[in-house]
Amino acid sequence: MSWDKQMFKDSPLSIAQGEVNGHSGEHKFGAVPSMSQNNTGTIWDVDDTTYPWSSWTTSGTLSIPAVAGADNGKTVTIVGLDADYNAQTEAVVVSSSGSVTTTSTWRRVYRAYVSTGATNEGAIDIQKSGVTVLRINADLGQTLMAVYTVPKGYTAYLTHVVSTCQAGADATIYMFRRFQGQDAFRIAHTFEVSGTGGTYDHQFGIPLKLPELTDIDFQAVVRSNNARITSAFDMILVEDGYEHG
Repeated sequence: MSWDKQMFKDSPLSIAQGEVNGHSGEHKFGAVPSMSQNNTGTIWDVDDTTYPWSSWTTSGTLSIPAVAGADNGKTVTIVGLDADYNAQTEAVVVSSSGSVTTTSTWRRVYRAYVSTGATNEGAIDIQKSGVTVLRINADLGQTLMAVYTVPKGYTAYLTHVVSTCQAGADATIYMFRRFQGQDAFRIAHTFEVSGTGGTYDHQFGIPLKLPELTDIDFQAVVRSNNARITSAFDMILVEDGYEHG
Protein backbone atom coordinates (compact mmCIF):
# COMPACT_ATOMS: atom_id res chain seq x y z
CA MET A 1 0.00 0.00 0.00
CA SER A 2 1.39 3.41 -0.97
CA TRP A 3 1.98 6.14 1.61
CA ASP A 4 -0.87 8.34 0.38
CA LYS A 5 -3.37 5.45 0.42
CA GLN A 6 -2.21 4.46 3.91
CA MET A 7 -2.73 8.02 5.14
CA PHE A 8 -6.26 8.03 3.69
CA LYS A 9 -6.99 4.62 5.19
CA ASP A 10 -6.03 5.85 8.65
CA SER A 11 -7.73 9.24 8.36
CA PRO A 12 -9.97 10.38 11.21
CA LEU A 13 -13.03 9.89 9.00
CA SER A 14 -12.10 6.28 8.26
CA ILE A 15 -11.53 5.64 11.96
CA ALA A 16 -14.89 7.19 12.86
CA GLN A 17 -16.58 5.02 10.24
CA GLY A 18 -15.05 1.88 11.78
CA GLU A 19 -12.96 1.09 8.70
CA VAL A 20 -9.63 0.81 10.53
CA ASN A 21 -9.38 -2.31 12.67
CA GLY A 22 -8.34 -1.76 16.27
CA HIS A 23 -8.72 2.03 16.04
CA SER A 24 -11.41 4.26 17.53
CA GLY A 25 -11.87 7.89 18.48
CA GLU A 26 -12.61 9.54 21.83
CA HIS A 27 -13.80 13.13 22.20
CA LYS A 28 -13.73 14.44 25.77
CA PHE A 29 -15.08 17.84 26.74
CA GLY A 30 -15.40 19.62 30.05
CA ALA A 31 -16.53 22.88 31.60
CA VAL A 32 -16.29 24.32 35.07
CA PRO A 33 -19.35 26.50 35.81
CA SER A 34 -17.55 29.29 37.70
CA MET A 35 -13.97 28.89 38.89
CA SER A 36 -13.08 31.48 41.54
CA GLN A 37 -10.31 34.00 41.01
CA ASN A 38 -6.91 32.87 42.38
CA ASN A 39 -8.14 29.32 42.63
CA THR A 40 -7.01 26.09 40.97
CA GLY A 41 -9.23 23.20 40.02
CA THR A 42 -10.11 20.56 37.50
CA ILE A 43 -12.25 21.57 34.53
CA TRP A 44 -15.30 19.56 35.49
CA ASP A 45 -18.79 20.01 36.89
CA VAL A 46 -17.82 20.99 40.46
CA ASP A 47 -16.46 24.53 41.04
CA ASP A 48 -13.12 25.14 42.77
CA THR A 49 -12.16 21.49 43.27
CA THR A 50 -9.47 19.15 42.03
CA TYR A 51 -10.89 15.88 40.78
CA PRO A 52 -10.81 13.34 43.69
CA TRP A 53 -8.36 10.81 42.25
CA SER A 54 -7.64 9.52 45.76
CA SER A 55 -11.10 7.93 45.72
CA TRP A 56 -9.81 5.43 43.17
CA THR A 57 -7.05 3.74 45.15
CA THR A 58 -9.41 0.75 45.26
CA SER A 59 -12.31 -0.32 43.09
CA GLY A 60 -15.88 -0.29 44.35
CA THR A 61 -19.54 0.26 43.64
CA LEU A 62 -21.08 3.70 43.16
CA SER A 63 -24.14 5.28 44.71
CA ILE A 64 -26.54 7.95 43.48
CA PRO A 65 -28.22 9.87 46.32
CA ALA A 66 -31.90 10.75 46.10
CA VAL A 67 -32.60 13.02 43.13
CA ALA A 68 -35.14 15.80 42.60
CA GLY A 69 -38.74 14.66 42.37
CA ALA A 70 -38.93 15.65 38.70
CA ASP A 71 -36.06 13.25 37.94
CA ASN A 72 -37.50 10.21 39.71
CA GLY A 73 -37.38 7.09 37.54
CA LYS A 74 -35.00 8.44 34.93
CA THR A 75 -32.10 6.27 33.77
CA VAL A 76 -28.51 7.47 34.11
CA THR A 77 -25.77 5.68 32.18
CA ILE A 78 -22.29 5.63 33.74
CA VAL A 79 -19.17 5.20 31.58
CA GLY A 80 -15.73 4.25 32.85
CA LEU A 81 -13.46 1.31 33.66
CA ASP A 82 -14.10 -1.85 35.67
CA ALA A 83 -11.91 -3.29 38.42
CA ASP A 84 -9.44 -4.57 35.78
CA TYR A 85 -9.41 -1.25 33.88
CA ASN A 86 -11.53 -2.53 31.01
CA ALA A 87 -14.16 -0.23 29.52
CA GLN A 88 -17.67 -0.69 30.86
CA THR A 89 -21.03 1.07 31.10
CA GLU A 90 -23.98 0.62 33.40
CA ALA A 91 -27.51 2.04 33.28
CA VAL A 92 -29.03 2.91 36.67
CA VAL A 93 -32.59 4.01 37.42
CA VAL A 94 -32.47 6.90 39.90
CA SER A 95 -34.97 7.58 42.67
CA SER A 96 -36.25 10.61 44.55
CA SER A 97 -37.01 8.51 47.62
CA GLY A 98 -33.48 7.30 48.40
CA SER A 99 -30.03 6.31 47.24
CA VAL A 100 -29.47 3.64 44.59
CA THR A 101 -26.28 1.60 44.06
CA THR A 102 -24.59 0.22 40.97
CA THR A 103 -24.31 -3.52 40.47
CA SER A 104 -20.94 -3.13 38.71
CA THR A 105 -17.61 -2.48 40.39
CA TRP A 106 -15.66 0.52 39.12
CA ARG A 107 -12.00 1.60 39.08
CA ARG A 108 -12.47 4.81 37.07
CA VAL A 109 -15.37 6.86 35.69
CA TYR A 110 -15.24 9.67 33.15
CA ARG A 111 -18.77 10.24 31.86
CA ALA A 112 -22.42 9.94 32.86
CA TYR A 113 -25.58 10.97 31.04
CA VAL A 114 -29.35 10.80 31.27
CA SER A 115 -30.29 8.05 28.84
CA THR A 116 -34.08 7.87 29.25
CA GLY A 117 -36.64 10.51 30.08
CA ALA A 118 -36.33 14.27 29.78
CA THR A 119 -33.14 16.16 30.65
CA ASN A 120 -32.50 16.26 34.41
CA GLU A 121 -34.14 19.18 36.21
CA GLY A 122 -31.91 18.92 39.28
CA ALA A 123 -28.24 18.12 39.74
CA ILE A 124 -27.43 14.40 39.91
CA ASP A 125 -24.37 13.34 41.91
CA ILE A 126 -22.71 9.95 41.57
CA GLN A 127 -20.52 9.04 44.54
CA LYS A 128 -17.89 6.57 45.63
CA SER A 129 -17.69 6.12 49.41
CA GLY A 130 -19.56 9.39 49.87
CA VAL A 131 -17.31 11.43 47.55
CA THR A 132 -18.76 12.89 44.35
CA VAL A 133 -16.88 11.47 41.34
CA LEU A 134 -19.46 12.45 38.69
CA ARG A 135 -22.01 15.27 38.59
CA ILE A 136 -24.65 16.00 35.98
CA ASN A 137 -25.60 19.62 36.56
CA ALA A 138 -29.23 20.66 36.18
CA ASP A 139 -30.63 20.92 32.64
CA LEU A 140 -27.46 19.58 30.98
CA GLY A 141 -28.17 15.86 30.70
CA GLN A 142 -24.49 14.87 30.82
CA THR A 143 -21.29 15.41 32.74
CA LEU A 144 -18.80 17.98 31.45
CA MET A 145 -15.40 16.75 32.64
CA ALA A 146 -11.98 17.12 31.02
CA VAL A 147 -10.86 13.94 32.78
CA TYR A 148 -10.05 10.55 31.27
CA THR A 149 -8.19 7.29 31.85
CA VAL A 150 -6.87 5.20 28.94
CA PRO A 151 -8.40 1.70 29.10
CA LYS A 152 -6.35 -1.44 29.56
CA GLY A 153 -5.01 -2.84 26.30
CA TYR A 154 -5.09 0.50 24.46
CA THR A 155 -2.75 3.37 23.69
CA ALA A 156 -4.24 6.84 23.22
CA TYR A 157 -2.80 9.42 20.85
CA LEU A 158 -3.82 12.98 21.72
CA THR A 159 -4.35 14.93 18.50
CA HIS A 160 -6.21 18.12 19.37
CA VAL A 161 -6.90 20.45 22.32
CA VAL A 162 -9.28 23.41 22.39
CA SER A 163 -10.19 25.72 25.28
CA THR A 164 -12.14 28.91 26.01
CA CYS A 165 -12.52 31.36 28.88
CA GLN A 166 -15.44 33.56 29.89
CA ALA A 167 -15.27 37.21 28.79
CA GLY A 168 -13.41 39.47 31.22
CA ALA A 169 -11.33 36.69 32.76
CA ASP A 170 -8.12 34.85 31.99
CA ALA A 171 -6.50 31.63 33.15
CA THR A 172 -3.63 29.21 32.74
CA ILE A 173 -4.58 25.67 31.77
CA TYR A 174 -2.43 22.66 32.65
CA MET A 175 -2.86 19.24 31.17
CA PHE A 176 -1.68 16.79 33.82
CA ARG A 177 -1.01 13.11 33.13
CA ARG A 178 -0.10 10.24 35.43
CA PHE A 179 1.35 7.02 34.08
CA GLN A 180 0.48 3.58 35.43
CA GLY A 181 2.24 2.80 38.71
CA GLN A 182 3.12 6.42 39.49
CA ASP A 183 1.75 8.47 42.37
CA ALA A 184 2.39 11.96 40.99
CA PHE A 185 0.82 13.78 38.08
CA ARG A 186 3.13 15.77 35.80
CA ILE A 187 2.45 18.50 33.24
CA ALA A 188 2.22 17.32 29.64
CA HIS A 189 0.92 20.52 28.01
CA THR A 190 0.08 24.07 29.13
CA PHE A 191 -1.41 27.22 27.63
CA GLU A 192 -3.19 30.49 28.40
CA VAL A 193 -6.81 31.39 27.72
CA SER A 194 -8.46 34.79 27.90
CA GLY A 195 -11.96 36.09 27.45
CA THR A 196 -10.55 38.74 25.11
CA GLY A 197 -7.90 36.62 23.39
CA GLY A 198 -10.12 34.16 21.60
CA THR A 199 -10.07 30.36 21.60
CA TYR A 200 -6.96 28.28 22.25
CA ASP A 201 -6.91 25.67 19.47
CA HIS A 202 -3.90 23.37 19.10
CA GLN A 203 -3.37 20.52 16.67
CA PHE A 204 -0.48 18.29 17.67
CA GLY A 205 1.94 17.92 14.76
CA ILE A 206 3.03 14.68 16.35
CA PRO A 207 0.26 13.14 18.49
CA LEU A 208 1.04 12.85 22.20
CA LYS A 209 1.33 9.16 23.14
CA LEU A 210 -0.54 8.10 26.29
CA PRO A 211 -0.07 4.44 27.28
CA GLU A 212 -2.74 2.26 28.85
CA LEU A 213 -4.01 3.33 32.30
CA THR A 214 -2.68 6.88 31.92
CA ASP A 215 -4.82 9.33 33.93
CA ILE A 216 -5.54 12.73 32.32
CA ASP A 217 -6.70 15.81 34.24
CA PHE A 218 -7.08 19.30 32.72
CA GLN A 219 -6.86 21.98 35.42
CA ALA A 220 -7.29 25.76 35.39
CA VAL A 221 -5.68 28.52 37.44
CA VAL A 222 -7.89 31.61 37.24
CA ARG A 223 -6.03 34.93 37.57
CA SER A 224 -8.75 37.54 37.10
CA ASN A 225 -12.47 37.37 37.84
CA ASN A 226 -14.57 34.27 38.34
CA ALA A 227 -14.79 32.36 35.09
CA ARG A 228 -16.53 29.60 33.20
CA ILE A 229 -13.76 27.69 31.42
CA THR A 230 -14.08 24.93 28.86
CA SER A 231 -11.55 22.43 27.54
CA ALA A 232 -11.96 19.62 25.03
CA PHE A 233 -9.54 17.11 23.56
CA ASP A 234 -9.54 14.45 20.85
CA MET A 235 -7.74 11.11 20.97
CA ILE A 236 -7.27 8.14 18.70
CA LEU A 237 -7.37 4.88 20.67
CA VAL A 238 -5.30 2.04 19.23
CA GLU A 239 -5.83 -1.48 20.51
CA ASP A 240 -2.65 -3.35 21.41
CA GLY A 241 -1.31 -5.45 18.55
CA TYR A 242 -2.59 -3.31 15.67
CA GLU A 243 -0.03 -1.72 13.36
CA HIS A 244 -0.02 0.04 9.99
CA GLY A 245 -0.25 -2.16 6.94
